[in-house]
Amino acid sequence: MKKTLDVFFEIPCLTEQSAQLIGVALQKKWFKSADKRMMGHYLQKFINYNSELFKFLGVQPSIIGSDQNVALIFRSSSFIGAIPLRAPDTGKQIGDFVVMPRFTGRDRFEDYIEILNLLGTEISPEVIDSLPLASGKNYRPPMYLEAVKFIAALEKLTMRPWRKFDNIEKVSNQPTGQIHWTKYINNEYKVENRLKFPARVNVLSEFHSEYSEIRYVFDLCKSEILSANTPLRIKNTLRNKLSFLEERLYHHKPKTTNKITIRFSDSPTVKTCKEQANRILNFNFVDSTAWRVDFSDVFEKFIQHIFKEIAKETGGRLYSNFKFHSRTSKHYSWEQKHIEPDAILQKENVLVFIDAKYKSNLYNKFDQSELLKEDHRHDLHQIMAYSSFSKTDSKFGFLCYPSDQIELESIEYRNGINDTTNTIFILGVPVKRDSINETKKELTKTLNEIETRATAH
Repeated sequence: MKKTLDVFFEIPCLTEQSAQLIGVALQKKWFKSADKRMMGHYLQKFINYNSELFKFLGVQPSIIGSDQNVALIFRSSSFIGAIPLRAPDTGKQIGDFVVMPRFTGRDRFEDYIEILNLLGTEISPEVIDSLPLASGKNYRPPMYLEAVKFIAALEKLTMRPWRKFDNIEKVSNQPTGQIHWTKYINNEYKVENRLKFPARVNVLSEFHSEYSEIRYVFDLCKSEILSANTPLRIKNTLRNKLSFLEERLYHHKPKTTNKITIRFSDSPTVKTCKEQANRILNFNFVDSTAWRVDFSDVFEKFIQHIFKEIAKETGGRLYSNFKFHSRTSKHYSWEQKHIEPDAILQKENVLVFIDAKYKSNLYNKFDQSELLKEDHRHDLHQIMAYSSFSKTDSKFGFLCYPSDQIELESIEYRNGINDTTNTIFILGVPVKRDSINETKKELTKTLNEIETRATAH
């Protein structure tokens, strides 16, 4: 997507330090009323003005340099999204700050969609009230993201009958139901019509108006997915599903609607499908405001999926998000009631603890940043706390980070007092579907070595 004049700055998520935005250049383009001699003051004011929205998007702005050389830099987190910004000199709205996915596909969302399809999950963008984005609809999540979610919801809906009572008019040979007496009187003078009663009756059927409205939304989604807006990889993945659903909905005639009514009596499957249908129907009418998507949840599920596959293939067992509860009669307000590793792999008597961190560590291997060191120290202490629950003298944990390539390094910590060891593996995984098999090979080899070491002790 090309940058527009409405974008103040655009960086990928997990950026440790962005390129510098020089104060003088900002003054020329965005802060035209600002005094060049006081740019440091205006940059601080800019950060203060927009602090809540920067916090929402997980972006940390910083000022470096001084006088004519003062500049802004940014650090981004696991969120992607866009926020509108205000200028420090006038308080008026300027361009948007955009954080994009750190993926390598030609379309910024295609790898993301492929992974979500694989995991059978979805993550909806969080939206908050703000000024409309200056870039309008250019930098919001594309409609095909919503269309893919609707297709998944509709697939579940078509797997079970959805019948409703439809109130229809039919001619009966006896006066039952709601008789249309005026119509009857107009025709009953003919002897052959005396026993023909036009009546409204309730008929239980799948061919009701709400299904027709769902069919209308399906047609919109199909058109969007097969359009030039949608990456080819996603189209190819969904073609068979679209054909299958087209066949299932063949006898339902589309009925145009602006909103599908959600009823209290609707089943969870029907309700989910209707809610997503309404998002599609409202897509072009909703103002684009500040939004974000947290990729850390996607990464956690991605890592769990890889280890679950390994557990199946090697005869192990994976516990996802297993909780260790605290037992005490008193709780301080800041006390943790439980701790929860992302996964625990059990094989025979060996427990391997797994924690996924969607952080930039492996994209900045030789960076001396104190923030990176502090982040890693915190992650390390956390995985070692989890692995302390293993009974064996040799304890094992995996700290998983996103990476440009598959990599696996180990760090061993030894306690000289009681001769116990804690081995932490740093696993780097590209967040791409086609990296899974190679990652599984590397991990299977390492897990076999772990099992051999644990058995030897």
